[in-house]
Amino acid sequence: MSDAMSKRLTPEEHELIKKQEELLVLEYSLTQRELELATLQAELHDFERRYLRLVGVLYAQLDDIEARILETQSRLKPNDQKLHEQAAQARVQAQESAHTSGIAFERKTEKEFKSSESLKKLYREVAKAIHPDLTTDEKERVRREKLMAEANLAYEEGNEAKLQSILSEWKSSPESVKGDGPGAELVRIIRKIAQVEQRMRSIKEEIANIQTSDINQLRMKAWAKEREGRDLLTEMALLVTNQIGEAKQCLAASEGTAYERL
Repeated sequence: MSDAMSKRLTPEEHELIKKQEELLVLEYSLTQRELELATLQAELHDFERRYLRLVGVLYAQLDDIEARILETQSRLKPNDQKLHEQAAQARVQAQESAHTSGIAFERKTEKEFKSSESLKKLYREVAKAIHPDLTTDEKERVRREKLMAEANLAYEEGNEAKLQSILSEWKSSPESVKGDGPGAELVRIIRKIAQVEQRMRSIKEEIANIQTSDINQLRMKAWAKEREGRDLLTEMALLVTNQIGEAKQCLAASEGTAYERL
């Protein structure tokens, strides 16, 4: 910027330029963090689906057998209230497991999550353009949140065409046009900076919560085993399969005892 031009700028215009530069840096950081969060969520969902299909369905079988064992035993001891309660709780657990594993089977045709540099680049462009924390208008924020949710789903599905469509429609929309006036624009920029900083803090908390979750801890163990040439989920499935075999033997013995008492 030349000295002559600098002297013609008002204090508001000087400050506006500084804040615009600050916002540009923050916007880039925000899109990077949003990408990190979206990638982590997609990878975790993918692992969770694999876990449910390989291991969760077996636990559902095991829970059902164990519930049947307790139900059989409770019939042999009709006056044992504690045993009746244990049987009822076991049946609830079995139903919950069956429901969860059923969802896993419904989703078994979903494609495995695989990102690419082109997909990541496109997602960053979309996030930079439509991110909800880049507006100060509440109605506009709601609209952007809806679009951002669609973008996150498209990213998880690896749907570049959908992301490109969202970006193209946004660029041609009237809402993408900014207003005039350095004073008003400075206020908007300052508020946008505050919103972006708040979102950055929220993302940090979300990532921390995901990283400490039980399913993510299991995912990290699976990665560690994979580096050793082992498949943790397959090993877990084999272990539960063995437990199912033992539980079936116990169930057969319990049902045999019940039959003898008839």
